Amino acid sequence: MITLNNIKEAKKRLAGTVLNTPLVKAPILSSDLNAQIYLKEDNLQLTGSFKIRGAFNKLACMEDKVRKNGVVAASAGNHAQGLAYAAKHFDCEATIFMPESTPLTKVSGVKSYGANVVLVGENFDEAYATAIKFSEENNKEFIHPFADDAVIAGQGTIALEILEKIDDIEHIVVPIGGGGLISGIAIAAKEINPNIKITGVVASGARGMKESFESKMPIDSASVKTIADGIAVRDVTPKLLEIILEHVDEVVEVSDNEIANAILFLLEKHKLVVEGAGAVATAAIMHKKVEIENQKVCSIVCGGNIDVTMLSLIIDKGLVKSYRKMNLIVTLMDKAGALMRLTEVLKQSDANIVQIDYDRNSVKLEFGEAHVTIAVETKGEEHQKLIRENLKQNAYRFKQI
Repeated sequence: MITLNNIKEAKKRLAGTVLNTPLVKAPILSSDLNAQIYLKEDNLQLTGSFKIRGAFNKLACMEDKVRKNGVVAASAGNHAQGLAYAAKHFDCEATIFMPESTPLTKVSGVKSYGANVVLVGENFDEAYATAIKFSEENNKEFIHPFADDAVIAGQGTIALEILEKIDDIEHIVVPIGGGGLISGIAIAAKEINPNIKITGVVASGARGMKESFESKMPIDSASVKTIADGIAVRDVTPKLLEIILEHVDEVVEVSDNEIANAILFLLEKHKLVVEGAGAVATAAIMHKKVEIENQKVCSIVCGGNIDVTMLSLIIDKGLVKSYRKMNLIVTLMDKAGALMRLTEVLKQSDANIVQIDYDRNSVKLEFGEAHVTIAVETKGEEHQKLIRENLKQNAYRFKQI
């Protein structure tokens, strides 16, 4: 049993090492959704994620001789960095098994703290199986990323920090991967105030916990695929499901597109770099997956270790969706001056060209034709409509992509 007292003791152990991260109001969301919405910014934690809380608390609780023998973990990235940081603090060896698809930023972060990294398997569960075998063969303590009482207690300290600052919070929205974060938060929050509503959020590509919550029995996913790699957990742990069934009020899901929208919103409006797993709670609020009207709500922004390539892709797609970028394929006559005339039409339309590619070899082209793939910066939907009209008036054949 994990109690409020366990979580309070964990908070004492973390003091002076783990940050008490900001809790800030989200004015745009609050206004749009008629609620008081706050963001718990654990993406600003020392290792870029809440996971340092549980990992540090676990190592702090261990006997020195066990700790000195070295520790082992499996992680999609954030638990690995938290444990690596904690292991460096306590001067013990750490070996971390991570999926082969783990973003470079997370792998580099783990190595920077001196831990040994082994990349293996397609997902967390395959890395986990290898890590367990290694720990048994080498007589080293395995530190589970979520199914461990000390780890759960460490994650629960987030709830204490929230309630210290806003003691009348009514609703906390929390990401769910394996379930350790929401278990710790829900235990602490419900014991302090049973009326606080706890909503869990899964990604549509990793919805095992939602299906298990609804059926009240563990249902593992056949596979997982989501941009929220930090919560891409395939198998449901019965112990965590039991806690969630007892303390969590509802579980909802968000799609990758909704997660991407939330990442871009948090970057642009709150100047926060947030990974997919860290954005799912905000995505659920933005896309009205939870009932929050007239409530005082906290969204847990739990991690910021996003791969730069993924962030670039999300930004680019977001610009297209918000009519700030327009991609076109235009068919031209393949002769001197044709491209210059096209760029003149775009200039007259006040469209700034940011990328251009010329193709005269496609089998889809007639002889004497060329395709120009062109990306332009635009100023909204009406501006894009004007560009299309101008191209039509100048007899261009084109397709917007």
